[in-house]
Amino acid sequence: MTDTALSGDRIFLRGLTAECIIGFIDWERRVKQTVVVDLELPVDCARAAASDAVADTVDYKRVAKRVLAYIEASEFKLVETLAQRLAMVLLEEFALDWVRVSLNKPGAIRSSRDVGVVIERRRGDPARPR
Repeated sequence: MTDTALSGDRIFLRGLTAECIIGFIDWERRVKQTVVVDLELPVDCARAAASDAVADTVDYKRVAKRVLAYIEASEFKLVETLAQRLAMVLLEEFALDWVRVSLNKPGAIRSSRDVGVVIERRRGDPARPR
């Protein structure tokens, strides 16, 4: 187990908003819709605080830019797929031990503020069945 797994320290990004093709209904495949993402990422805050150097933490500006670019280029039918693929990108590209992704589609269901998913993935988790 790594230090970040033991410490419970984390960085969060909330309310990242992007437009993408998401949905399985015909009209959803033609019109970009808004998705909102919240992230939690492991970080050793004590180490970062001691050095006061971005090299000792997760550069959340880089993470946010990567998340927005990935979402805006995506065209998935399910929010589950987008969340899973996004989690895999973050785990690999930022060498994270784990990630929590909350992804929602505001207004997707009439009389509901939003709908979405929350997933947690760890580096090295076995592939999940299709």
